[in-house]
Amino acid sequence: MFASIYRTNGLQELALKNASLIAMMFARMRRTAPLLVLLPLAVFSFAQTSAKPAASDPRIDALLETLGKTRIPSEADISPDGKTVAWSVRTGKNYEVHLSDVSAPSPSKELTIRPSDTANCDNDAPVWSPDGQSLAYASTCTSERTGQPQIFLWSKKTGESRQLTHVAGTIDDMAWSPDGRSIGFLFVENATRSAGALAAMKPWSGVIGEDGVEVQRVAISNVGDGSFVQATPANLHVYEFNWSPDSKELSYVAANPPGENNWWVAQLYTQVIAGGQPRSILDTTKITGSLHNLQIAVPRWSPDGKQIAFVGGLMSDQGSTGGDVYLIPSTGGEPKNITPNRAASVAFLHWVSPEVLGVSEHVGGSSHITALDVNSGTDNAKLNLTLPESIGSGSLVMSISVSKHQNVAFIRSSFGNAPEVWAGSLSNLKQITHLNDSIKPLWGKTENLEWTNEGFHVQGWLLYPANYDPSKKYPLIVSVHGGPSSAVTPRWPSVGYGGVPFSALGYFVFMPNPRGSYGQGEKFTQANIKDFGYGDLRDILAGMDALEARLPIDKNREGLTGWSYGGFMTMFTVTQTTRFHAAVAGAGISNWKSYYGENSIDQWMIPFFGASVYDDPAVYAKSSAIEFIQKVKTPTLAVVGDRDGECPAPQSFEFWHALRAQGVKTQLVVYPNEGHSFRAPEHRRDVLERALNWFETQMPAN
Repeated sequence: MFASIYRTNGLQELALKNASLIAMMFARMRRTAPLLVLLPLAVFSFAQTSAKPAASDPRIDALLETLGKTRIPSEADISPDGKTVAWSVRTGKNYEVHLSDVSAPSPSKELTIRPSDTANCDNDAPVWSPDGQSLAYASTCTSERTGQPQIFLWSKKTGESRQLTHVAGTIDDMAWSPDGRSIGFLFVENATRSAGALAAMKPWSGVIGEDGVEVQRVAISNVGDGSFVQATPANLHVYEFNWSPDSKELSYVAANPPGENNWWVAQLYTQVIAGGQPRSILDTTKITGSLHNLQIAVPRWSPDGKQIAFVGGLMSDQGSTGGDVYLIPSTGGEPKNITPNRAASVAFLHWVSPEVLGVSEHVGGSSHITALDVNSGTDNAKLNLTLPESIGSGSLVMSISVSKHQNVAFIRSSFGNAPEVWAGSLSNLKQITHLNDSIKPLWGKTENLEWTNEGFHVQGWLLYPANYDPSKKYPLIVSVHGGPSSAVTPRWPSVGYGGVPFSALGYFVFMPNPRGSYGQGEKFTQANIKDFGYGDLRDILAGMDALEARLPIDKNREGLTGWSYGGFMTMFTVTQTTRFHAAVAGAGISNWKSYYGENSIDQWMIPFFGASVYDDPAVYAKSSAIEFIQKVKTPTLAVVGDRDGECPAPQSFEFWHALRAQGVKTQLVVYPNEGHSFRAPEHRRDVLERALNWFETQMPAN
């Protein structure tokens, strides 16, 4: 439930002057968003973020300047004929949509798509029509409402764009119907914020859980006349949807409002669009077998309309997807797991034919693209690519855009290479964009690590210090990922919190994927149920032992950090060992018992803890840092947003208060108007700079 996902796409730099502008911002921000809600905080005294950290290290300034120059493409969609890629990126103050030729990509030949005679507005999220003759995209280039996105259609024949929608609210995840006559999208009417929980929560007021609840529905706009209808009912919050091959029905994952709380118990529905009512074809709470009480995502209707494929497994966040592949008849029935015991976590899928599914999956800490025979579950050897990097086309996690002839397009990013759009066949991918050719990493080389512990095969990543000299000793930072159902996959860092920047300052950076992570299969992902902070910590410490045995690591200068679940692990770990000499806990959890009553997504906790806190308080106390707080000796900085709904700020306050009472050096910094994922550029920079300086001052070189 705590996958911390930082995305730098420039939208945070927009001045948020009204609700419609906020809606525009989050129409593009929630591609991979996890969920949660927060507590009233008016009774707490917050640290002032205007107070500057210690004198800035010039290496930090250079690092932040380099990260700030990175241009990150936000979407990539390949045309049905596989010849053209539509992609978007922030240029100056605004987003632009570009078209590039796959066979001969050239910046000089790129076509920029926008409504005519417009400036100082955003164009984003391009999606090709099934026949490749039109391109839908979201644009704020209208005079109707400041910053409100609308759907526009660009014609390949005329080169002109026309406005399709005239709505007020968020527009997200646009998808053409297979017959090309309609466009469906996720829509929150008159939205004031994102439907997810990464964004800052609304200030509390009114009847909690009843007033101001915003429901996300599937809306459909007719391409011919622009007519608009909300197709799904107002009593269901929809998270994902997919068209049937005949364009007459929808399949979707949905739950009763409020949407933040109920994704973990969401059901799979089908619905006839013309006056039909939703029909639940899968409720995981009412079935037996491997999917009982687990989560479902990425529903995809088969080309023949007979079945629906989806990803099922133990998932701690909506949007952070991983699990096995299941099939269920489109009329309902028993789901079938076609990838049992697969040593991977499937994140995204699409149909290649009625017999073959294309998948993208976590394998260890890498991204793997392949195709599965739905009858045998075996891989297609001809469609197979493993990349030690992050991939995605801008919609769902690890998504790829696929043409009719199986050409693909997606954005690639690694520790060594800034994000760029690539396209072509899997065996002959070409770099389409060259947005960041001049930017080189300031941090050290990358190494894939594998070790065993207590019968588990564990994987992680190591970054060497910049300008590494094996004759010298170096400090070590251990950076624990969010989740816990997630994985560290190499990606270029943004101006925001993360482990990679520490390498530029001369640290080894160890980023483990311990039990509970994706990448090793469902047994591994479920291995920390009722065991938060114990088995996963032992995996991490075993990895550190292996590193210390062969690398020049200064054991007196070892630090620990993490955000979200990694923030919890930081708070808990310093109560279990004095091995770390400094720590930074970002948006952490210190007391699972109090946390249960402070958050608004308690549904996520039952699969991981086995019962509610009211039925089994002992299992929650077992993993609570506050229960062992008197053992802490490690100087610890805690940072959090004051409107964090994912990991409410009182958890950081409780931890800081306890350390201060114990005489342990600590500091709490609360950032105003921030949620779980910081948006304000000055705050993103400040939190990174503070953390870097904290380790530098608490673990000084000899």
